[in-house]
Amino acid sequence: MTGAALIDLDCERAWLRDLGRAFGGALLFGLPLLMTMEMWEAGAAMGPGRQLAFLALSVPLLWGLSYYAGFSNGGGVVSDGLDVAVALAVGFITAAMLLVLFGVIQWGDPAGEVAGRLMLQAAPAAMGALLARRQLAGGDDKDDGDEDKASYPGELFLMAAGALFLALNMAPTEEMELIAYKASPLQILGLMTLSVTLMHLIVYAAGFAGQEEHGRPVAAFFHFTLPGYAIALLVGLFVMWTFGRVADQGLAELVSVVLVLGFPAAIGAAAARLLV
Repeated sequence: MTGAALIDLDCERAWLRDLGRAFGGALLFGLPLLMTMEMWEAGAAMGPGRQLAFLALSVPLLWGLSYYAGFSNGGGVVSDGLDVAVALAVGFITAAMLLVLFGVIQWGDPAGEVAGRLMLQAAPAAMGALLARRQLAGGDDKDDGDEDKASYPGELFLMAAGALFLALNMAPTEEMELIAYKASPLQILGLMTLSVTLMHLIVYAAGFAGQEEHGRPVAAFFHFTLPGYAIALLVGLFVMWTFGRVADQGLAELVSVVLVLGFPAAIGAAAARLLV
């Protein structure tokens, strides 16, 4: 066998290995959502407008994740675009296969409901596919140099991605609204304080880019923690709108629910650097 043929064979094996990891990451990240009844109902209830808005947010988010932690080792715009396309395909295939096996999607279901369920489930599964190289690869396959290429806007982007992932896991459940209903304003304030405190501890411990320049927790608090918490709240509000929960809430109730959802979203935002 010639050297060129051996190189092609190695490339094919590497691609199949990356594809296998992508399916593993999609399953690992997507399974909690795929087996959640509220996600099935939310997907079926999504109108075309919210489906398009969710897709419009998901694609650039996945593109950014591909840049920082794509499941293949390629680089550049074309490679990142291919990673996104493959990740979305993996997400849709994983979601469709499992939802059919679970009996959630059946023959004869309205096309709009099927599309909403698949779209809502495929995006987080695609996130898992893109993060598979970081989480499932062996030490020799990980490209540790990627961790240092995130600029300050890039770090905030990664925070948004982490916030979205955990917010998607929590937002469909009725417990978010129940907690907001049962908690007093003082308890909501305490939850906000806890959210910011834990977020700051995780952010500072995770070693976000740029901290080496100042090395001071107070500077990191204003540079990363407060902007990150604001991003987490905005992500929580968007997710609530995606699930159609905004129109049914009064202003005070909506603020309480978003602040409750901001707790897991803030943890996800702070932990994003640990995942990517």
